[in-house]
Amino acid sequence: MMDDGLLLRVQQWQFGERDRAEQALLGFIRNNFPLDVRTVELRPSAVSLNSVNGFLTLADGTRLFFKTHTEPDSVVREYYNVDILAKAGYPLIEPLYSSIAAGRQFLIYPAVQDPTVFDVAWRIEGGDGEMEGILTAAQQRSDRELLDIYLRTAAAQPPGAAAKAPVHQLFYHRLTGRLPRDSYAPQSVFTLPDGALTMADLRQRSWTINGQRYADTLDGLIARSLRLLDPEQAGISVIGHGDAHNGNLFLRRDEGRLVYFDPAFGGRHSPVLDLAKPLFHNTFAMWMYFPEAKSRGLRLRFQLRDDSVLLDHDYRLSGLRRMFLSSKLDNVLVPLLRDLRRRGAQEPGWRERLKAAMFCCAFLTKDLSDRSVFPADIGLLGLAFAVEMGAESSGERSILDRALDDAAERLR
Repeated sequence: MMDDGLLLRVQQWQFGERDRAEQALLGFIRNNFPLDVRTVELRPSAVSLNSVNGFLTLADGTRLFFKTHTEPDSVVREYYNVDILAKAGYPLIEPLYSSIAAGRQFLIYPAVQDPTVFDVAWRIEGGDGEMEGILTAAQQRSDRELLDIYLRTAAAQPPGAAAKAPVHQLFYHRLTGRLPRDSYAPQSVFTLPDGALTMADLRQRSWTINGQRYADTLDGLIARSLRLLDPEQAGISVIGHGDAHNGNLFLRRDEGRLVYFDPAFGGRHSPVLDLAKPLFHNTFAMWMYFPEAKSRGLRLRFQLRDDSVLLDHDYRLSGLRRMFLSSKLDNVLVPLLRDLRRRGAQEPGWRERLKAAMFCCAFLTKDLSDRSVFPADIGLLGLAFAVEMGAESSGERSILDRALDDAAERLR
């Protein structure tokens, strides 16, 4: 049996040592599945921030698709609750073979020819406008179907059951894990476009971003998020995918619908946590996927003044990114909260908890201090997005706060 760190190393090797990664993965698959696999073909892509995917070919010529999510310092011991999602009615590509133990979580599917929504959206933003109407209609249909699943599966969840949900690996367990301990530790140095600061200094500063003032520091956001995202909380739960960003959805153009796969964090958990990943990654995070390309077109100015960071940048959301945001709020979040209130099941802290989870997405998905991944201006932009996601803006309201203000107003 391969050791539990192998898939993480394969994820890291795939970008610079692809042959090595494919040979290691071939051995892993042969050791863990009853398949006569002859070749493995990795597909490293921008969306593979913490994952590995590609194709394998069997001795008889059969071609299969595989996907795995790698999570350093995992606390959750079992992933991939495929059955619970299928029974809830998710349009889901179900795996032919699966390994669900932590460190060896790996799913093998029939070969998939449909493009991911991530790839379709990137092509649209590159000038291929033919698919925009098709994707918009499919997204809105998918979100209406998601609301129906939420409403049908909504139920109270006691603290003990809530604490066991795999989705917490994406939020709370990252807050208590490697990045805050190591790369973001007080003594660590964060390289800026002009100079550097210790994380102790940077974590204690307030921010002003494009005229938006934030009283919260990174230290304050970390502390509040630990409280808000504590896994052991009773509340309303739904059956959710947990990680439904665009890289985990295929677009079936002939059906006009989106189809889910890679349910690594699927299960019963808070709908607020279920929405956090798609809201952040589909709307705000293209700098994270294409840091070099976004750096080339970015104009960013910053000053360090007293105990604050003053930052202005021209990173803007496309109309497509705003569509992803508004569809989730209009077709899922607002009608869900209305229905829960009608049932007498209020979610009074939904906004604060959602923003805390989105803060984790920006701050902890990847190491923003790693200059082999993020140029200095994109690393700083990433911190600015983390603050914008987690804190409330004053003066000029942020895009997220304006959208959530509108959602809250419609709930009155």
